[in-house]
Amino acid sequence: MTPPLYALLVGMLLGFSLTIPPGPMNALIVARSVRSARAGTLTGLGAMSADLVLGALVYGLRTEVDLGSYFRPICALGALAMAFLGYRLIAGASRSASAPPKALATFSQAFAVGITNPLQILWWLTAGLAFAYLGGILLFLGIFVAIAVWILAFPLAVHAGTRRFPRGERGITIASGAILFAFAGYFVFLAL
Repeated sequence: MTPPLYALLVGMLLGFSLTIPPGPMNALIVARSVRSARAGTLTGLGAMSADLVLGALVYGLRTEVDLGSYFRPICALGALAMAFLGYRLIAGASRSASAPPKALATFSQAFAVGITNPLQILWWLTAGLAFAYLGGILLFLGIFVAIAVWILAFPLAVHAGTRRFPRGERGITIASGAILFAFAGYFVFLAL
């Protein structure tokens, strides 16, 4: 049995390993944070909610979980979600005066990306599952503490940066959309 503080700290390190690397969710958070730190945080909350669902499934079914024959359909579904959001970001970048999406739509889109993101699913079914055996509930608590810190701090930093350098706003949004397209292509490759 791991000491409680150690399990919590390891969980936080795992949480940061899940949230900090560049990926589809961070691309979406960046694109939303350009206009509003609140929208970026709502995007992060949607992703964290997806992680909570996936984490609860992995923790609750830790002796039953097997990716097996679901891998290819998960990748195909993830590719569709990434391509759709990439298209929406790039199409929306040319309409700089358009209103930001409503809070529920922002949250829901991020939740949909998170729950269908093969990288997120694979993380939970590999590292998350392995650590569910070792660290218990405190480790999982640490993971979500780290995610909460990231989804509050990262959108604020991105938004502050784009306020300071507003000419980069459109480029950041287009780059974020391109990253989502790149991940869609990668997931298609995995599905095939």
